[in-house]
Amino acid sequence: MHLLFETPAGYSLFKIADDKKLSKTSEDDINDKFFADATKAKKYVNLVHFEPFADTADAVTAAAACIDGKVSKSLKSFLKKQLKKGKGDSLAILDKNMVAGIKEAVPSLPCTLACDAKTHELFRGIRCHLDELMEGGDDDGEDDDEAGAVSGADLNAMRLGLSHSLSRYKLKFSSDKVDTMVVQAIGLLDELDKEINTYAMRVKEWYGWHFPEMQAIVNDNAQYSKLVLKCGYRNKFRDHDLSQILEEESIEQAVKEAAEVSMGTEISDLDIINIQSLAEQVLSMTEYRIQLF
Repeated sequence: MHLLFETPAGYSLFKIADDKKLSKTSEDDINDKFFADATKAKKYVNLVHFEPFADTADAVTAAAACIDGKVSKSLKSFLKKQLKKGKGDSLAILDKNMVAGIKEAVPSLPCTLACDAKTHELFRGIRCHLDELMEGGDDDGEDDDEAGAVSGADLNAMRLGLSHSLSRYKLKFSSDKVDTMVVQAIGLLDELDKEINTYAMRVKEWYGWHFPEMQAIVNDNAQYSKLVLKCGYRNKFRDHDLSQILEEESIEQAVKEAAEVSMGTEISDLDIINIQSLAEQVLSMTEYRIQLF
């Protein structure tokens, strides 16, 4: 049995030295019998061939394709070259999605593909002793000149570089990124509208005890809040010029006349301070929404 293992440095093809022992070993005992330590792992698992990536871009492309369950050009070439004489053998694959991808990309592959609980234990053992297994080639000398060594330090450096490059690739080429930003922006606008309406409703409700007639005359939340901030008590409306807030002179006149004959109750200075503070919040959120929009 061969095992396809992708490392940050390139593709690795491992071979189980004793297939008979593997077939008689249950998945629960694989770790103890094959991967108890590095020496035992190197005895039963041999590195047949290692194909390094050409550069970081090649590694990112291969990793992205593997995540999507697709076969990259470099992997396709690797499989065709290394398994052209593997008739009757089996190739273990870690990801089930890759099994379908390999069958579709390389339909003429002479070996069968395996992906089950036993192969998962084999991959777990290889991952545990990867540094030691990558340092040596096949014990029988097969492809020994090609199964180049990769040190643990090199693997760690390549692992770090690939993780950064792959993260940048995902951020740069995310097809849903723009749509997500639009959806979030619309959601933020909706939330702001709800907050503005809630605060404005409280301002009208509380100030309505003092000047209930103004709510029927001034419908705009921002204008209502500005009038509350500018005048405060209803008896001060006649002393202020409201033309900068109310564009129509008729509305300004109606507000001042209503203030003179209002049926509202008297409120304290503390009430006015609290109502004006809430009106400031309404205006602040309204300005922020205009900036976003």
